[in-house]
Amino acid sequence: MLYPTYLRRSDPFALMRSMMRDLDRGFWPSPSRAAFPAVNVWQDAEAVAVTTELPAIEPGDIEIAVKDNVLTISGERTTPEVSEGARWHRGERGYGKFSRAIRLPFAAADDKLEAKMANGVLRIFISRPVAEKPKKIEIKAA
Repeated sequence: MLYPTYLRRSDPFALMRSMMRDLDRGFWPSPSRAAFPAVNVWQDAEAVAVTTELPAIEPGDIEIAVKDNVLTISGERTTPEVSEGARWHRGERGYGKFSRAIRLPFAAADDKLEAKMANGVLRIFISRPVAEKPKKIEIKAA
């Protein structure tokens, strides 16, 4: 890419910043693309909830497992079909196998796991075991 000469005259570092922006856009993985799929995790007294966006992936192509307090989400996003002779102009979405492992704050079993997928968003709910649920202790007046 050609860079204008006025950038070099007014600010000696402007050319370097411009080249770094171009490199960040096309060659180096950005922090936002570092982990796929991105997840949100939160918990309450009853369960842990995990949500992740998995566009263009069928629910049957996703595997969810819990083992040793670790939730694993894995699958594969296939490359789209393009016509013969077509040229790519930009390729920002990643394709291939993926896997994310999330440590859970409590021991959970597969039978306590519920997963729903709607509009490309996967929601996983993992119920807390009864033995680990917080118990409310009533204080008796003396």
